[in-house]
Amino acid sequence: MVFSSTSLLSNTRRIDGERLRTLLSASLQKLTIEVVAKTGSTNADLIAHLRAAHKPPLPIVRVAYQQTAGRGRHGRPWFAAAGDALLFSFAYKIARPPAELAGLSLAVGTAIVAGLRALMRTDTHRLALKWPNDVLLDGAKLAGSLIETVRCTNTSSTVVIGIGLNLDGEAALAAQLDARANPPAALARVLPAVAMTDVLAQVLNALVTMLELFEKHGLAPFLQAWDVDHAYTGKKVLILENGHEILRGVATGIDSYGRLLIDTGNGIQALASGDVSLRAYIL
Repeated sequence: MVFSSTSLLSNTRRIDGERLRTLLSASLQKLTIEVVAKTGSTNADLIAHLRAAHKPPLPIVRVAYQQTAGRGRHGRPWFAAAGDALLFSFAYKIARPPAELAGLSLAVGTAIVAGLRALMRTDTHRLALKWPNDVLLDGAKLAGSLIETVRCTNTSSTVVIGIGLNLDGEAALAAQLDARANPPAALARVLPAVAMTDVLAQVLNALVTMLELFEKHGLAPFLQAWDVDHAYTGKKVLILENGHEILRGVATGIDSYGRLLIDTGNGIQALASGDVSLRAYIL
């Protein structure tokens, strides 16, 4: 384990390496754990390491208490004060080539929700998904993910799954964002005293369980769960591209490739993620 500690954070906002090991599932007992106080991007760090190493030890998780160049989908910045968010990347080798990873980002969303629900005794219904890769709490954005691939072959891919999950500091975060279009949420709403170590352990356990199943069957085992938890299933939605409406209709689910299915009234259109935004609308 590689740890860079910081005395400025409370015990609940620091990763306890020994406790983390006790909480991890059997599939993660050989996990390489790296924790740093500050970095540009944990995804970029792991990708650089994986490219440079001859035989990198996998799986690897790299956690940063603060990121200066954290990215979401399409390079959008991720804002978080030190200790207010769980920011980590998880590198894992999956026996599928890149062409067979369709829908993985949606399966990651179901795993994040499963991990968080393992910590929550009540109010689990307050968690939801938003296509393609957001996790919502009370309808506001709680977490997001970014998946990149490296060291790919015809039979396997090493995926680097970057996750940002707000733990606290919701008011400060809202002040940095356009909260009307992208309202933020923090886990403190429902778990005010939860330890970052516990959140990391449960999300990692859920991720590896998901990846083992995805490796064998792809997105298929997650389709029903995703539809049940999608905040917009059966609702009228607008699809925006660069701020301009390109489609509207009723979100009816996803297909086996993870494309969002929209009933426009003139048929079903399957929408790949691309650079689009999903919004609910009321007539």
